[in-house]
Amino acid sequence: MEEITISGTVEDIIYSNPENGYTVCDVAETHGRLVTATGYMPYITEGEKVVMSGTWTNHPDYGEQFKVTFCENVLPSDEDSILTYLSSGVVAGVRAATAKKLVAHFGTEVFDIMLTDPVRLSEIKGISEDRARAIGASYAELQSMRSIVMFLQKYHISSNTAVKVHNALGSNAVDVIKQNPYILADRVDGISFNTSDNIAYNMGIPKNSMTRIRAGIKYLMNKAAYSDGNTYLPKHILIDHAAYTLTVSENEIEDALSALVLDRELYLDSVNNEDAYYLYNFFEAEYYIARRLLSIAQSEQKFTMSEDQAERAISGYEKSHNIELASEQKNAVISALSSGCMILTGGPGTGKTTVICAMLELFRELRLSVSLAAPTGRAAKRMAQVTGHEAKTIHRLLGTQQGSDGNFHGFAHNETHPLSSDVIIVDEVSMIDVSLMSSFLRAVKRGARIIFSGDADQLPSVGPGNVLHDIIASNTIPVIKLNKIFRQAEESLIIVNAHKVNRGELPDISTHSSDFFFLHRNTHEQAGDTVMSLFIHRLPSSYGVSPLSSIQVLSPQKKGYTGTENLNKLLQNAINPKSADKAEHTYGKTVFREGDKVMQTRNNYDMEYTVIDGERGMGIYNGDMGIIGSIDEENKIIEITFDEDKQVKYPFTFLDDLELAYAITVHKSQGSEFPMVIMPVCAFTPQLTSRNLFYTAITRARDRVILVGSERVIYNMVNNNRQNDRYTGLGQRLMMMKEIFNSKFEGEFML
Repeated sequence: MEEITISGTVEDIIYSNPENGYTVCDVAETHGRLVTATGYMPYITEGEKVVMSGTWTNHPDYGEQFKVTFCENVLPSDEDSILTYLSSGVVAGVRAATAKKLVAHFGTEVFDIMLTDPVRLSEIKGISEDRARAIGASYAELQSMRSIVMFLQKYHISSNTAVKVHNALGSNAVDVIKQNPYILADRVDGISFNTSDNIAYNMGIPKNSMTRIRAGIKYLMNKAAYSDGNTYLPKHILIDHAAYTLTVSENEIEDALSALVLDRELYLDSVNNEDAYYLYNFFEAEYYIARRLLSIAQSEQKFTMSEDQAERAISGYEKSHNIELASEQKNAVISALSSGCMILTGGPGTGKTTVICAMLELFRELRLSVSLAAPTGRAAKRMAQVTGHEAKTIHRLLGTQQGSDGNFHGFAHNETHPLSSDVIIVDEVSMIDVSLMSSFLRAVKRGARIIFSGDADQLPSVGPGNVLHDIIASNTIPVIKLNKIFRQAEESLIIVNAHKVNRGELPDISTHSSDFFFLHRNTHEQAGDTVMSLFIHRLPSSYGVSPLSSIQVLSPQKKGYTGTENLNKLLQNAINPKSADKAEHTYGKTVFREGDKVMQTRNNYDMEYTVIDGERGMGIYNGDMGIIGSIDEENKIIEITFDEDKQVKYPFTFLDDLELAYAITVHKSQGSEFPMVIMPVCAFTPQLTSRNLFYTAITRARDRVILVGSERVIYNMVNNNRQNDRYTGLGQRLMMMKEIFNSKFEGEFML
C-alpha cells in the first residue's frame, strides 16, 4: 500500500510507551478531520503540530487508524497552540500558569527567546535568572533530543537508546553521526555494528570505505574480547574473519589494519611465534601486569622474613591458637612472609581461609597495614565474614574519580596516588580480567606485597583474559597449591563431589546426603517444574529459609525451558506475582516489579549509591544483586538495594543493564556463595556442557546442592574437560619479562 503524508495538531495522547516511543494519539488534520494515529512517535505532546507519513488501516475494535512510519514534530506557531504545548509540562520548570505568563509577555517569539536568550524569561515576575537559565537549558536539551530521535527513528532505534546517543555524543549528535555513523557502535551501549552499518548504507557509504572497514575490524576485536574473552586475535584469523564478515578483500583488510596500528588503536605483536593484533588497551594492560608483577615479586619488602624466622613465627601462631597447619599451609605462610608476591590456590575445603587468617595475624604482629579485597560485593562480604576483618571490592578499594561532568574519570588510586597498605590480600582472583588487574597493580605502592588467592580450576573471568591461569602457567610468581581436604570438609559431600568432578570422576549422586541431592527428571519441562517446586515450596518448608536470601537457581544457559530467561519469568510470577499493591514497570520483554530480585549486568562507574549508614559512593558493578524497593513512574526511577545496604535510584533509561536474578547463569555466579543452589542438568549446548562450568556451579553452594535432570548430562559434563581456549599473551609476556629482570636490565620499561 502506498504511503501518504498527513499533517495536523495533536489533540490528545491516548497512550505512550516511554521506552520505545510507541504512541496512540488523536490528531486534528489541518482541514478539520480527527484522526487516530498509531506508531513510534516519541516526544510528541498535546498542542504540537506534526507531519506524519504512513498508511490507513482498519482495527477490528477501534476502526480506521493511521499507521505511522515516520513522524516529524513541528513547533506550534500561533499563541493558542504554543500555550497548549507549554502547558503540557514538556519543558521542565514550566506548567500551565507559567506558560500563560510567558505567552502573554513574549507571544510567538517565546521559543526563540527560550533557545537564544533565556535570561530574558526573568522579565516575568516570579522567574529568577537561575530558573530562567534552567528553563532555557531544558528546552534546548529537548530540541536536541528531538532532532536525534527523529533522525534515528527511521532506523528503528528506540527513544531510550536515543537518550544514550545524546548523552554520549552531545547536542550535535546528528551531525557527528552523519560524518561517521560507525561512531554509534563505538561509543553507545546498545547499538551494534550492524545497526551502524545499516545507517551508513542508507547514507550511501560504500562497503569498501576505509571508515567502514576500520569500524568493522574494531567491532570484531571487541566481540572477540567481550564475548569470547580474548585479549588478541592471530593475524590470519582476524583477516579471514573480517574479510568474510565485511565482504571485502583481504588486501583491503590489511590496509585498514595498518592504519589502525599507525593510529594506535590496534597493536601488532608476536605471540606464540605468530603475528597477533591487540586492541591497544589490552596490550597495554598485559604489558603493565607482567612488568609490575615481576617488579613487586623481586623488590625488597618491608619486614621480609627468612625461612627460619617465618617458621618460628608460624610455630608461635600455632601454639597461641592451638592448631597445627599442614605442611602446604605452612609453605604458603612462609612464602607470604618472605616474598613480594605469591599465589595461593586450591579447591574447596583445602584450608585457604585458615592460611589467610594466619597471614593476617602475622602481618599485623609485624605492624604491617593490611587490606582485603575481592572482585564482587558478595565475595568481599564473604571474605569479611570468614576472616573477621573488613574487606572491600577492588573497585571500592581503588575509589573513583568524577570529572566536572559528574561521570567516572578513572580510579582515585593509581601510580601517582597509590594505596597506603603494606599488604593487600585479594580473593577470587580467577574473576579478575586484564583491565581490572592492570588498574589494581597501578595502585599498589612500591614496597607493598600482594597475596592472590583463588581457585584456578573455576571458569575464567567474564571479561577479557585468563589472568590467574596465565600467571600460574608462566611459573614466574611463587604459587602454593593446597590439595589436602581436611577432616571437617570431608564430611561435606559438596566438597567431596567438587574434588571428584575436578579430577574427572563422577560425583556421588546416589547417596541421600543432607547437602548434595540429585533428582532425576526426563525432560526440560519436568526439570523446570521441579526447580520451581524446590525454590517456592519444598526447600523453604523443609529448612525454614527465605527463597530470595537463601536459595539461588543456577543454569548454564539463558535460553530454553530451563534457561534463566524462562525460569525467571516462572519464578517471578510464583514468588512475586502481579498485585495492585505492587508497582511494576515493563521494559522490553521484562516486567520489573517491587520486591523483585535483580542483577546488574555491566559495570556502571557513574551510578551513585547511598549506604544505609549515610555513606555515599559511586559504582554499581557487573554481578551486583539487589531487591527492588519501589518504582516511581512519575519520576521514572526504580529504587534498588544492592548487597543489602547500598541504595540506588536507578533511572528507567538504564534498565537494559538490569535483569531478574531469581535464576542466573553459572558465569554470573562467579565469586558468589549461596546457602543453597539448585541447578537444572539437562541437555545444553556442547560449549556449556563442561567440567569447569559444572565444578564452578557446585562450589557456589555453602550448605546444599540440588541437581535436577539427567545422569547422562552429568556424565557428559564431567568427561568434557575441553575448555574454550582464549587468545591471551600474559603468560608469554611474564616469561619474557622475567628473562629481562634476571638479566639485571636497569631502568623503567615504558611503552
